[in-house]
Order: sequence, then C-alpha cells, then structure tokens
Amino acid sequence: MELFVLKQVDYLSPTFNSSAPYDGSFLYPDLNINCDLENISSFASTFFPVLYSILFVTGLMGNALVVWVLIFFKKITAMTDVYLLNLAISDLLFVFSLPFLVRYSIVGRWTFGNAMCKIISSAYFIGFYSSAFFITIMSIDRYLAIVRSVYALQVRTTAHGIVTSLVLWAVAVLASAPAFLFFQEAGDNNRTMCIPHYPNSNSNGWKIFSNFEVNVLGWLIPLGILIFCYYNILKNLQRCHTRNKYKAMKLVFIVVTVFFLFWTPINIVLFLDSLQNMYIIDDCHTSQRLALAIELAEAFSFVHCCLNPVVYAFVGEKFKKYLCEAFGKYAQFLLICKNYRTFNGHSFDKRSSLHPASSQSSF
Repeated sequence: MELFVLKQVDYLSPTFNSSAPYDGSFLYPDLNINCDLENISSFASTFFPVLYSILFVTGLMGNALVVWVLIFFKKITAMTDVYLLNLAISDLLFVFSLPFLVRYSIVGRWTFGNAMCKIISSAYFIGFYSSAFFITIMSIDRYLAIVRSVYALQVRTTAHGIVTSLVLWAVAVLASAPAFLFFQEAGDNNRTMCIPHYPNSNSNGWKIFSNFEVNVLGWLIPLGILIFCYYNILKNLQRCHTRNKYKAMKLVFIVVTVFFLFWTPINIVLFLDSLQNMYIIDDCHTSQRLALAIELAEAFSFVHCCLNPVVYAFVGEKFKKYLCEAFGKYAQFLLICKNYRTFNGHSFDKRSSLHPASSQSSF
C-alpha cells in the first residue's frame, strides 16, 4: 500500500508519490529495452488530483470528528477509547500528505523544499504503519473482551492502552525511518522531485526491502492477526443467544472485509514490483500494466482511512450517543440526533450521555 514506497519503482520517475510525473520510460538493462510509460503520466495528472482532494476532505472530516468527540465529550475512559483515538490520529497523519500530492501531480514538480519532502514522506509512512497497527490492536482488544473475558479484566485498562499505543507509535516511527533518511529533494530531467536517494552500492536492494517491509508489517501480519481474532470471536458469538449476536457478527465481517479489500490490491502490485526490480518480470507490456495498477491500487487504498471512522466509531451505540451530544450542543439544525432518538425510542439527555463507559468497550 503506499504512495511513497511506490515512488521507488524504477520505471517511475523516482518520485515520492506515484501521482507525480514519470520520467516516461523503464530500461531493462539485460535486454536493452526502453519501455515507454508516458501515457500513464497524463492519466495520473488529471484523475488523481480530483480523487485525492475528495479523499482528503472526507478523511479529514471523519477522523477529526472522532478526535473531537472523544476528547471533548466522551472522555478517554477505556482501552478501546485510547485505541480509537490513536487510529483517528493515524488516519489524519495519513491524509495530511494528500494536499501535497495533489499539488505535486498538478504542477509536475516538487515545490515545498527538502525539509517538507522528508516530513511529508515520513508522515505518510508513519500514518500508514500506525493505522495498520491500531486496527490490529483493536482486533486483539475485541478478542480479549469476548473470548478471554476473565483475563481481559486484568489487562484491558486505560493505562495499558496508553503504554501499548506508545509502543506501537515507536515501532511505526522506526519502520518509517528509511523514508526520513533517504527521501530528498533532487533534480530529475530539469524538474525538482521528492525522491528516495539510496546508496549506490545497493539501491535495488533497498527498493525491494521497502516493498517487502510494507507487505509484511503493513499487511501480512495484521491480516493474519485479524483472521485469528475474528475467527475465534465468531466461534464464541455462535454459542451466544443474545439479540445483538447477528449485529456483532455482521460488524466482524465488515471489519475484515474492508481491511482485506482496500489493502490487498496495493500489496499484490508491490510484490509484483519487487519481482520486476529483481528482473523476474522483464517485458514492456507487463511493466505498462503494472505501472497503471500501482496508480489505481494506491489511490484505492486511501479510501480505507475515510472508512475507518465509520467502521470503528460511528457504528458504535455509545459513540453515537456522544456524537448526538456534540451535535445537540453545536449543530442543532442537524437531524441525525433526532432520527437517532426516534430509532431508539427515547430521548437522549446530557446526563445519560455522561454515564461512565464500561472499561470493557466504548462500543
């Protein structure tokens, strides 16, 4: 998944973002083939600025709303609240790069300086890794609450949530260190670009390592943990006889499906790109199709950060109550809370909204 890892592909102008202009060709040194990819540049410069602008607005509004409600209305009273807040911050960090990518793809060159090149590329990777990590830890949290409920009483505390979050942020920063070290402003074909500059002795090795790092840390490990946790959660729910059983099972299905659907395409094309960097894939037609696939899969993956607030926050009954309190105080013209009260058959007042949340979950 990633805007900045893709930029390291040889057949792209080695930009920090695949939305930036291509140098127009990819050379297979062993075959002496110069593969023209210029047509993909025009596609990227017209389609992606519009798409990224829409994703920036929706991602910013949704995740900022989650942060606002959790900090100023709900308060942080449970481990789940801690993880949900950090997930929203991760997605905000992730979408923070989008306005710069829009500008980059429109003007065809990097205009923000070397310091911003390092900051934006690092912010992108930190946001990506931390988002995947917090989705994973929230799955573990739900697994403990439902499958290991006795043990969960001991470990699912706000303090443990804060410590775990700090550790995950540290790992995300460490995993993103190569972006800060290698990305820099540089000239390329009379254009200023934000590109990774690897040591000449093993530049191809670094590109392959970056792709596999994303594949393993950002997809394989999180997906494996999600499948394990939610498989056991479903087994546990099947033995229950509560009226919320099928609603909970549907939410489990949505969480796994959304993660798999939006992150799998970009990881597949990154793996194929690694094969190309190793010259296992070595024909021009495949390179052209792979370049376009990277562009599309990369943009598709960004949708995930816009859906996270819906999947992890807005579907929760307790969160919707606090959201209604916020709207009732600052945006009474909205009908969302009126509809919510009607649906639940009772009025929601401030006293009920401030009832302490269970330490088990905020959902």
